[in-house]
Amino acid sequence: MTLEQVIEMLSNSPDFRGHVTHWEKIPPRDPVFGAFPEKLDPRLLDALRTRGIQQLYTHQSESIQTVLDGNNAVVVTPTASGKTLCYNLPVLDSILENPENRALYLFPTKALSQDQVSELHDLVQLIGVDIKTYTFDGDTPVAARKSIRSVGHIVVTNPDMMHQGILPHHTKWVKLFENLKYVVIDEVHAYRGVFGSHLANLIRRLRRICKFYGSTPQFIGCSATIANPGELFERLIEDKAVLIDNNGAPRGEKHFIFYNPPVINHELGIRKSAVKEVRNISQHFLAAGVQTIVFARSRLRVEILLTYLKEVMKKLKKDPNLIRGYRGGYLPTERRAIEQGLRNGSIQSVVSTNALELGIDIGQLSVAIMSGYPGTVASTWQQAGRAGRRESTSVAIIVATSAPLDQYVINHPEYFFERSPESGIIDPDNLIILLSHLKCAAFELPFETDEQFGTDATHELLNFLEEHGVIHQSGNQYHWSSEAYPAEEVSLRRAAPDNVVIIDTTNKERVIGEVDLFSAPVMVHDEAIYIHEGKQFHVDKLDWDRRKAYVRQVKTDYYTDAQLKTDIRVMDRFEDDVVKGGSRGHGEVSVTTLATLYKKIKFDTHENVGSGRIHLPEMTMHTTSYWWELDDTLRTQLDMTESNLGDALKAVGNVLENVVPLWIMTDPKDLRTVPMLRSPFSQKPTIYVYEHTPGGVGYSRKIFSLHSQLLFAAKEVIEECGCTTGCPSCVGPVLEVGEKGKERALRLLEYGLGE
Repeated sequence: MTLEQVIEMLSNSPDFRGHVTHWEKIPPRDPVFGAFPEKLDPRLLDALRTRGIQQLYTHQSESIQTVLDGNNAVVVTPTASGKTLCYNLPVLDSILENPENRALYLFPTKALSQDQVSELHDLVQLIGVDIKTYTFDGDTPVAARKSIRSVGHIVVTNPDMMHQGILPHHTKWVKLFENLKYVVIDEVHAYRGVFGSHLANLIRRLRRICKFYGSTPQFIGCSATIANPGELFERLIEDKAVLIDNNGAPRGEKHFIFYNPPVINHELGIRKSAVKEVRNISQHFLAAGVQTIVFARSRLRVEILLTYLKEVMKKLKKDPNLIRGYRGGYLPTERRAIEQGLRNGSIQSVVSTNALELGIDIGQLSVAIMSGYPGTVASTWQQAGRAGRRESTSVAIIVATSAPLDQYVINHPEYFFERSPESGIIDPDNLIILLSHLKCAAFELPFETDEQFGTDATHELLNFLEEHGVIHQSGNQYHWSSEAYPAEEVSLRRAAPDNVVIIDTTNKERVIGEVDLFSAPVMVHDEAIYIHEGKQFHVDKLDWDRRKAYVRQVKTDYYTDAQLKTDIRVMDRFEDDVVKGGSRGHGEVSVTTLATLYKKIKFDTHENVGSGRIHLPEMTMHTTSYWWELDDTLRTQLDMTESNLGDALKAVGNVLENVVPLWIMTDPKDLRTVPMLRSPFSQKPTIYVYEHTPGGVGYSRKIFSLHSQLLFAAKEVIEECGCTTGCPSCVGPVLEVGEKGKERALRLLEYGLGE
């Protein structure tokens, strides 16, 4: 059966079509070509023609000319539109003109770095000139590092390695920094929130070192479609850049389907599991032999889906190994093998987290199925774009969960198809992030007393560091004086720099993966079932002090799901304001989390078949938060018992956590909501929405400014839900918020809106 036949079958199936809320048919588009810039070296043009590239697309032509004219540029076009040539051609042309020239490529992940080096090598071989291109990351052998520093024309790395392995050791990279002509930043849209704020400071450090060695590199960026690519790129590099977004690449026909699982309990509004529906939909494409990618929102969901789809393959009498999982925590060799298998067709389907959302070359897939809304419009288009990378027909399907955010998007397709994707938000001057990089920069080179590092407050911050003995002033300069190596203490991507290593003891001890420190209490606590590549492992012991989890392979009919207890303490109020029925505020908070217990959840039925306690230490994080503080006379005015008010606060907190991302354009996992009947700060009923990153990156300030709009949006979501007393699609599970959670949440919101 062909893909077109599967599409036709689904279109005519009442069981499938009856739950489709929208079926968008995006028509194919022909390519639009532009001329090769006259300045390009003829050897480059010959190499391109050998590869079958006779013409450039319009965006490629314009971006290359813009860069050759000496401008910074950011190219914004959809997935698989040939953005790589936009930077490879001017970089290679520059090195052909002057072999001393150098370039630095930055990719957000090691996988992307490896992918790009492979493509560059192929092009360099066709040119027939010895242009040395190397990957420099944590997997690079020590023996190779010296030659990379001295002879590498193009060094391909990631922000983490630039942060810890290149900038602090710039004296070993003199050849690179003296001759640095271009800095390429790919996947610009990935640098949002805390990661983007770190990168902006890395670029500040890079510019200081380049200035010291007498070079002024140009910056070339590439991004998927977001609302403010030019603004985001200019904030990252703190310089002007030309935006190129006139996409000339061809596109095949794409079917974009919104699917809402059937309601299985009308009174409670509970829908059939999205994971099970993805399994059922996927089997049509698996049976037809169509190459498919399935995206899931979490590592656990990836492994559950992988387990289900391997069972489907067995029933279809096909090799279960044709389906693989892909997520963080897998070893690099595993990931490279999976990518290669997708390219050469030996793997039919992959189940992935958003790790494969970025532009890694995984061949020409035909179908992308998303288990749950990915969280942002930009991410959804990226995941959908992993299918249909040629000019043939492709399919993208979103299968909604019961979460309010999913239900809003799946029932309001106009929100998705008729609006711009989200803006990238960064805050390079976040005090925690800025101070971290200021220390790193001082370690790298002394600061002049009148030097500015992004902010006007640089001098005051340097004096602060001097008071704490980190640096000392001598004449007109501040010098590093601490024994510590500052870059090691700064993690660009997560709150904790440490990882927990997972060791399989089934036969002999071997490392099978890793998990970040903040996720470890939930994923690899004692007695947890850790799932890796569809295989189940029992966690015999989590050695917290040594950061090691010892596991052994088992076969069980359940998985585990851990629960966290969270406490919040307000450290500082940045802003507060009187609103109807109380006040709103935002400021600095201390968040303490403790993993308390875990549940055993049976595969297929998802019923609770047991539980146990978790014994691990508390973890504390300082961040920023918005809060809605209600009058302590609220209970009397609404005629609610303390228990009823607790239910209402939980219900409203659940809705707010899910509707906020629609307004402030962030990923739901970046925020957490904690309702409190009596806040320890004020002894009043309060709902906190805090940023799940140390120091925060400005989201809480935006939520503070949108207080009334968010309450109104939350009220709208609850009113539009078809359930009777409350459900996971609006206020959350009834068992958690009480039988009248819906009614009480509406009363609370109406009170806050003054209705």
